[in-house]
Amino acid sequence: MKTIFPYLWFDSNAEEAVTFYTSIFKNSSVGDMLKYDEVSAVPSGMPVGSILTIAFTLEGQPFAALNGGPIFKFTPATSFFVSCKDAAEVESYWNKLIEGGSVLMELQKYPFSEKYGWLQDKYGVSWQIGVGEAKQKIRPSLLFVKEMSGKAEEAMDFYVSMFPNSSVGTKSRYGKEMPQSEGKLNYGEMVLNGYHMVVMDSDMDHKFGFSQAISFDVSCDTQEEIDHFYDGLSEGGEKQPCGWVIDKFGVAWQVEPVVLYSMLMDKDPVKAKRAMTQMLKMQKLDIEPIQKAYEGK
Repeated sequence: MKTIFPYLWFDSNAEEAVTFYTSIFKNSSVGDMLKYDEVSAVPSGMPVGSILTIAFTLEGQPFAALNGGPIFKFTPATSFFVSCKDAAEVESYWNKLIEGGSVLMELQKYPFSEKYGWLQDKYGVSWQIGVGEAKQKIRPSLLFVKEMSGKAEEAMDFYVSMFPNSSVGTKSRYGKEMPQSEGKLNYGEMVLNGYHMVVMDSDMDHKFGFSQAISFDVSCDTQEEIDHFYDGLSEGGEKQPCGWVIDKFGVAWQVEPVVLYSMLMDKDPVKAKRAMTQMLKMQKLDIEPIQKAYEGK
């Protein structure tokens, strides 16, 4: 497999949001844009010629955004942890991302960080910004709440078992003096095929859970990899069309072949349309028939 990266589902303002984020973070850029054609516009209800997906990077890390209509909404259950070198850097990111947004945890000093805050930006995406060292500047953070509270550690072990070159890192648990159930994971780190992520438990009365508005793309080189991740991640969860999976913890994934993107971005609209048409017929993606359709065989 190549990599894991976050996919953000917007209503119809993905381009505006991507422009906003890439203006804030260093070493950032906007990549290829895929537009809706006559085939892909039908199931989505989006206008033909409008933007379907946008590839972009923040701090050199890959992301993608798509316009899919008002089906899913962002929630704080999945946020992005930004590690900063000092309080001044925290405040710089905070002041930009909070514009038009709202505060989830006040920006101030905490026992775990000399400066930290949690916000929801004007698009609904949540960010945790704090002073701290990390090998990866921006790390997705999964907050396990409601019926999933207490399952963060189980999820972490499950994900590490699924992905190669993976490991469990730091773990911190709630103590007796904390306003959460003692022993649950208040902070944990994991690395999935070199990609760093954070997990946390909370048994507070949150009104949200995981949403498909943020999914994680698993880019596969072979059909064997697609079979492994699609079947494995969906075990106890839900298999969905076009390579989507909701795992048993409620987290969304997209399992797709690396080669698919180049097909859909082909300058020949006929070949790209054939690949898109074949893909939309599938649940788990199968490289061979997509390749044959793309080639007109």
